[in-house]
Amino acid sequence: MDIVNTWWAWAAFALILAILEVAAPGFVLLGFALGAAVVSAVVFFAQPLSIFWLLLIFAVMSLVAWIVLRNTFKLKKGQVQTFDHDINE
Repeated sequence: MDIVNTWWAWAAFALILAILEVAAPGFVLLGFALGAAVVSAVVFFAQPLSIFWLLLIFAVMSLVAWIVLRNTFKLKKGQVQTFDHDINE
């Protein structure tokens, strides 16, 4: 069995991407982390798949997660993010 078909490798990849999201916010890496988590679940519960299908699932689920995160957390049209106070006050 190769490393691509081990669920814990995808889970570790998802965890690393989620941790990196803290350093580089923007919900881009979080979408990839969610995609890797879904592939980890697929590998855990399903029969071993080829790398083509795993990467396809990863790409599609990452795109879906990114779109959902972007639509959930985006600013409304015409809204500008402003700060009224200083956190040091």
